[in-house]
Amino acid sequence: MHDESGDHQLDLLLQSASGGDQQAMAMAFDRYRARLERMVRARLDPRVRARVDVEDVVQDAYLEASRRLPEYLKERKMAFYLWLRFITGQKLIELHRVHGAGKRDVRREQAGGGERQDSLGATSALLARELIASQTSPSGAAQREETRQKLEEALEALDAVDREVIILRHHEHLTNTEAAEVLGINPNAAAQRHFRALQKMREALGGLGLSGL
Repeated sequence: MHDESGDHQLDLLLQSASGGDQQAMAMAFDRYRARLERMVRARLDPRVRARVDVEDVVQDAYLEASRRLPEYLKERKMAFYLWLRFITGQKLIELHRVHGAGKRDVRREQAGGGERQDSLGATSALLARELIASQTSPSGAAQREETRQKLEEALEALDAVDREVIILRHHEHLTNTEAAEVLGINPNAAAQRHFRALQKMREALGGLGLSGL
């Protein structure tokens, strides 16, 4: 996780990039490329993944961010990474729409949805697969599959927003404040949801807990 507060080097790169320095823009973007690819991998619908690579989605986001950078710098309402993540999310939603795999925003579900997906299309199955893949334990294939199935079931049982908090905190490694900003909720509410979701996950997983959960 990279703390942007007081990041003089990033400021210099963005200033140069706003003046047309593409190398500076590439350097600023590349700081977060791996995190953005991680975010996309958990949210790219399999129907779309068969036609579009994760790297292609992130590269499209880079080109869009390069074009819109002066607009961002005028107000800079959010941290640079969260802005890049927002643009990447827009690209994902566009791709899902084009390929007939459109997703709803989890924030709309709070008013009475019921769709079992998060804001950019990460189903419980996709999220479980990515969380298991991130584990370094040498467990055998059978045990990993058992853990994956239990994890998927535990995620599916969560409220949509609680599930989103889990993916933001434990897969994308956002801070509580960043996760709250992404969801558009109060940081205290995000922290409470995170605590509640973790309790439910641990109870459901029993002795098959994952590192980081």
